[in-house]
Amino acid sequence: MMDFAFFITAFTTLFVVIDPFGTTPIFVALTQDMDARARRKVALRTCATASGILIAFAAFGEAVLGFVGISMEAFKVAGGALLFLTALDMLFERRTKRREDRVEEEDHHDPSVFPLAIPLVAGPGSIATIILLAGQHPGILGIVEACIVMLAVMAVVLTFFLSGGLIARLLGKTGLNVLTRLLGMLLAALSVQFILDGLKAFGFAS
Repeated sequence: MMDFAFFITAFTTLFVVIDPFGTTPIFVALTQDMDARARRKVALRTCATASGILIAFAAFGEAVLGFVGISMEAFKVAGGALLFLTALDMLFERRTKRREDRVEEEDHHDPSVFPLAIPLVAGPGSIATIILLAGQHPGILGIVEACIVMLAVMAVVLTFFLSGGLIARLLGKTGLNVLTRLLGMLLAALSVQFILDGLKAFGFAS
């Protein structure tokens, strides 16, 4: 049975990295000219595509690292540093602006695969996180646990997308900004913990 503490920590980490609060307004903006049925299809296709990508990295990410000679401990340090930079972007609102700029540069009729699934949901941060989570426990167990956590987060993301307009109206721009900064602070602490866990294996932290 999955350790409850691991599930809470892993769910929180992946939830903060994917950041449904920051992604949902972009989803709303990209689908504002669609009817409800088309919007649902885009939401489902986005989450299915992102889930498939993250499952692939959970299953084969560590093997790829081993093939190129990168240890899981080294990847924890690198992944933690990447997540810390993501946290800084969230705290200073650079991440949201970059996402919006990227979306404005694209003009796709169906945004489900790009830019929604890649890179807004299954981006570098979430890919690094799923590999880190899968490596917390050896073998197939770690992969299954990471995928269960990821699918739970993706269910929340899908719920946010399907009710995106209502959430955006209820929270407003100020509410979304406050939540993004709070989640950024939490992600900063979690990323430092990943770095410390990696350094322990090399004897640099106790």
